[in-house]
Amino acid sequence: MKYRCEWCGEDELYQQYHDSEWGVANYNDQHLFEMLSLEGAQAGLSWITVLKKRAHYQQVFDHFDAHKIAQYNEQKIAALLQDPGIIRNRLKVNSVVSNARLFLEIQAQNGSFSDYIWQFIGGQPKINHWKTLSDIPVSTQESDQMSKALKKKGFKFIGSTICYAYMQAVGMVNDHTVDCFRYQELIQSR
Repeated sequence: MKYRCEWCGEDELYQQYHDSEWGVANYNDQHLFEMLSLEGAQAGLSWITVLKKRAHYQQVFDHFDAHKIAQYNEQKIAALLQDPGIIRNRLKVNSVVSNARLFLEIQAQNGSFSDYIWQFIGGQPKINHWKTLSDIPVSTQESDQMSKALKKKGFKFIGSTICYAYMQAVGMVNDHTVDCFRYQELIQSR
């Protein structure tokens, strides 16, 4: 039997996400934008709530194509706010649109969003050595710096805790506990 990080429990969707995606270093701009958007949608909620809605989010948000989302108008936003398949919070939906515009600016200035965002951790995943779930911090100096820099650029729903969850999700940090089977797999895959 494989031991997993205790946060994913017995839910199959959670386990699949844990086993295949969480903590895997990802440098793809579109995926990085998707996760930034979903982490913002998760603010104040549980991640499983967003994870269950993820496929629908991908569909109605044009698979997180920032170029398309940056063009959304009030009519499109109003339609999204009527969609029960997403979290219908006006501030969160508006943030995806405004963040898409800022994301594109960062791409233009840096060649890619990936190059910009990975600088906060030195370009390579940070390997942590947590023994228990309670050892894992909710924010770090790096997530504080990322949050501050993104807020300065105008991003919304990007506090330090959200930034740290984002760093975990896109593999900027390996926060699998040391007894989790994915911990060693991710170290060996580097």
